[in-house]
Formats: sequence, C-alpha cells, structure tokens
Amino acid sequence: MADRSVILVDAGYLLAAGGTRVAGTSLRSAIRVDYEKLISGIFDLALQDSGLDALRMYWYDASRDGIPNELHKRIALTPGVKTRLGRISFNGEQKGVDLKIGLDLVNAARNRAASVAYLVSGDDDLAEAVEAAQEFGMRVALVGVENVDHHLGVLSVAEDIALRADAVLPLPGALVHETFTRAVQSAPDSAARMPTPGPRPSPPRQPTASFPAMTAMAGTGSQLVYSSDRRPAKTDTVIDAARAVGAAVAESWYGSTTQSDLNSVIADRPVLPVEIDRVLLKDCARRIGEADTDLQTVRRALRAAFWEYIDGLN
Repeated sequence: MADRSVILVDAGYLLAAGGTRVAGTSLRSAIRVDYEKLISGIFDLALQDSGLDALRMYWYDASRDGIPNELHKRIALTPGVKTRLGRISFNGEQKGVDLKIGLDLVNAARNRAASVAYLVSGDDDLAEAVEAAQEFGMRVALVGVENVDHHLGVLSVAEDIALRADAVLPLPGALVHETFTRAVQSAPDSAARMPTPGPRPSPPRQPTASFPAMTAMAGTGSQLVYSSDRRPAKTDTVIDAARAVGAAVAESWYGSTTQSDLNSVIADRPVLPVEIDRVLLKDCARRIGEADTDLQTVRRALRAAFWEYIDGLN
C-alpha cells in the first residue's frame, strides 16, 4: 500500500459545522469562508498526524444538475484538490454525495492508493464504507470541527461512525475562526441597510390552551414567559430552544438576502422556502435532538419565531 494519505471532505458537513460554530446556524449564506486557508489547514492537520504526504484532497459538494459553480471551479483549481459533485434535488437535498465519498474511500483502499484516509464528515451513512476500507488495510481517521464540550471532542459527528473510525481528530477551533466569518455581524437597525417591504400579514396564532404564553425578544433571541411559578417542564425548555434557533436563522438569513428574495418569501407566508425550512429543522435537531424537533408544537414554535424576528425588524 502506498505510503501516503488521502483526504475526503464532505463540504456539506464542514460548512454546516463551521457555520454553526461561528455564526450559530448551518445556513451557508450566513458565513464567508477563506477556502484556500481552510484547505491548507486540513492538509497540515493530516501531515502532522501521519507524517505522510497527501495523494490529493477530494472535495465533495452538490450543485444544480451536478454542474460546478464558480466556487467549485475555484476549489478545483487549488493544487492537490479535486471536486466531486452530487446533485441538489428539487427540495434542496443533496443527492449522490455520500455514495461518491463511500466509493472513493473504498476504491482508494482496494487499489492501495493510500495507507491513511482522513474523512472530514459526521454522517453515519459512511460507517460501512469506513469498515470496508479498513478491511483492505487502510487506517481511517475521522475529522470533525472541534467542540471541547462534546464527549467526542467534535461537533455534529454521529457516534456510530466515530466508534468505527481508527481515530477522531478535531479540526482546531482556531483554524475555524480564522477561516469562517459571519456574513453579517449584527441585524440591520435602519432602513438604509435593507429597504423594508410593504405591510406584512401577521403570523398565524398558535394554540395556547396547554402551553405557556411565549414572547420573542427582537435581536436577542427568544424566551418563554411562564404564567405561574411552576418549574419549566421539558416541553417548555425545547420550545424555548427552538424559538432561539428560529430567531438565529432569521437574523442570518435576513442579513444576507436580497430585497427581491425577501419580498418573494414574504409573499408565500406562512409557507417557508424548502431550503430555509431545512436549515431551521437541521439546526434545531442539532440543538435539541431529532426526537424533540419532530414534535409539531416545537416545529410550530420554530417557524413562528422565524417570522416574529423578521416582523421585529420593522
């Protein structure tokens, strides 16, 4: 087996996890990334760990019809990097990316192209590919965005794939903060930042018979106002967290959208575009878990908080 490494980067994971750490949301438009410095930092991490030169880095992402955009072309022209693109479906989901990563990982091991693979991902769908590569004698190290507060030491990495990898390496927080920046540092506070559209319909009222009254604090997230002195139940806690996520996504999206897109989204209210709704649910699941995010009361609170934040900017 060749005495070198190969690096496989799931851009969807990396950009979502980096954005969550720096901007508090996985919404791509909420961040700006120094890709050259980030890619160089990942190469350095692999070299420091194994002492081996890298065959190349594979950069996996998705695009409409699998056609590379200008960013993908720029990354592909980076020395030592090859882009591999899946497709974005009509509802905004990536298709074919995990399959490409898994096949490339196993083929690199089977063809003895590298002795060590660095997999930048957190998706447990790749767990079987990791084990298949290991059976061919390859060492597979999982790389995730550093999170010192998590027992794995990394952010948004499925425990199943972490347990199967030979090692779990954190991508240093310092590198993340050097290469990821918020697209908008704070919510706009004047009409000069972004023109305000015409009157907006009020968000639909939520059932309140069995839940405490809720109120949003514009610009600072959301909190619950309890109608009694009782201790908050778990439902109150997850709703509070969901509302905070909804406000955070709204702030990031509003600060990076265009007036035309803003008007279009408001025209379809209360229905949110699929890509925004997916980010809301994904960020909420990362915060409180998928089981609680599946609760309809939590989802209503999450979406209502998004609209309330947008309304609060008037």
